[in-house]
Amino acid sequence: MGFQPYTDDLTDASYAATQHSPRRHKSLGFIKRATDILVSGTAIVFLLPVLIPIAIAIRLSDGGPAIFAQKRAGLNGQTIRVFKFRTMVVDAQARLDKVLASDPEARRQWEAMAKLDNDPRITKFGDFLRKSSLDELPQLFNIFRGDMSLVGPRPIPLYEIERYGQFFRDYCAVRPGLTGLWQVSGRSDTDYNRRVQLDVEYVDRWSYAKDIQIIFKTVPAVLNSDGAR
Repeated sequence: MGFQPYTDDLTDASYAATQHSPRRHKSLGFIKRATDILVSGTAIVFLLPVLIPIAIAIRLSDGGPAIFAQKRAGLNGQTIRVFKFRTMVVDAQARLDKVLASDPEARRQWEAMAKLDNDPRITKFGDFLRKSSLDELPQLFNIFRGDMSLVGPRPIPLYEIERYGQFFRDYCAVRPGLTGLWQVSGRSDTDYNRRVQLDVEYVDRWSYAKDIQIIFKTVPAVLNSDGAR
């Protein structure tokens, strides 16, 4: 895809500091996991009146599936299937390939940010779901079953692993999250290198208190559609 891996060097001391993060996660992991189960389970029950109508609306719009499941990188580099409400047309990959082959500017943007400003794959209803972040709600099931956490680096598609370079080991030291430092720091308004930096920073400085701070910051970010695309 022409991606350039993030290669900004950390000092030995800085990188060594990140190696303490897995131990911190292990010692406090039961608290984080218990919170994930409690919050996601409660949210699933209360949000069913929202989840079901959205799924029906997507299904009726074009006859395609309501849920999109994509293979992404999880804890310890394991492959997980992450759920989202489908926001794209059924032939999304074919449309993307066509745009990238015919539009050099779109290809440059895709290679820099893995996003497109005018993405031809996204449906009108899908655009609303993305801007409101409602498309992410099925990931509550990922959290409940242990694939993801409420807070962590956003789960990346397998083809984006190369963009993390040596820092992929930082990314996969924790469960990916429904929200994270990237979501409350600009999201799609930042380039990919900045995203990697934020993920490394999250792992390096993780604490349960910081997870709570990120959750509270996520609410206004979602309401304001900060960086949503």
